[in-house]
Amino acid sequence: MKYHNLGNTGLLVSELCLGTMTFGGKGFWTAIGNLEQNKVDELVKGAVDAGINFIDTANVYSEGLSEEMTGRSIKNLGLSRHELVIATKVRGRMAEGPNGAGLSRAHILWQVEESLKRLGTDYIDLYQIHGFDPLTPLEETLEALDTLVRSGKVRYIGCSNLAAWQIMKAQAYAEHRNLSRFVSLQAYYTIAGRDLEREIIPLLKDQRMGLMVWSPLAGGLLSGKYDRNGNGPEGSRRVEFDFPPVDKDKAFDILDIMHRMADEKGISVARLALAWLLHQRAVSSVIIGAKRVDQLEDNLKAVEVTLSPEELQRLDEVSRPAATYPGWMIERQSQDGRADFLK
Repeated sequence: MKYHNLGNTGLLVSELCLGTMTFGGKGFWTAIGNLEQNKVDELVKGAVDAGINFIDTANVYSEGLSEEMTGRSIKNLGLSRHELVIATKVRGRMAEGPNGAGLSRAHILWQVEESLKRLGTDYIDLYQIHGFDPLTPLEETLEALDTLVRSGKVRYIGCSNLAAWQIMKAQAYAEHRNLSRFVSLQAYYTIAGRDLEREIIPLLKDQRMGLMVWSPLAGGLLSGKYDRNGNGPEGSRRVEFDFPPVDKDKAFDILDIMHRMADEKGISVARLALAWLLHQRAVSSVIIGAKRVDQLEDNLKAVEVTLSPEELQRLDEVSRPAATYPGWMIERQSQDGRADFLK
């Protein structure tokens, strides 16, 4: 297991992060997973034994039950809290009424206390906004998050599911007001969904922010268990919950190549999909979730897979996103010969 700096910080996180969306299973979240505590403990132990020090959850996962079970598992296993990096999120609805969701100062300051209680800890390593709140000024959100960092209840702050302009606006305001800046983005990124490369990854590199990848197997589509008609194992996630959206025709063109390459290497398609992400320089950590220990063990072996430049090129050619404006114009105008004078 390798470890990377989380963005422009000294915090080292494992290249694989244990996701907890399958923990509990309450309300809507039963479509994702409904693991009981003993199974959760098995997964957490397997992850930590393999070198994972990074665990990601959210207050909305199973309506708070995922956070509770994560905290309970850490205690059940006798793990050292200070050797773990725990990330959670705020944004989603946690109560009825107009202020039961969002990124207002009131909601953030309330929910951080609830997350601390559920996790059974007195600090959160990485506190992330789970998306954009159009009803709350971004400035109010950033001021509230900075309050948490200064109080010691939160060590670092991050964001998730934001557009490039929203991230840049937040970073500029934080720098202008000397507030805590987002150190990372948690976003959807797979070999079957490379939209992030157009605007967001260049921004992350420029701002020296880390990237945590959610749903690296595209909701299970890249597990290799589905056919072009959407048929898959009974009870599997994509059959029950077809998310995130994917251009399936293109995805299966990619999978045709991946199946052959995985067979050549004697590994699963899922492991190959994870390995591709681990070879992307912008990626700090890839979040893996599992319902069974054998799934976790297969995912963990992705760190052992090495892809040659030729193999990466084959995968890039079949999965490369179509050029869009202004990207293609920027690239064209950059070829004006000025760089030749630097040689």
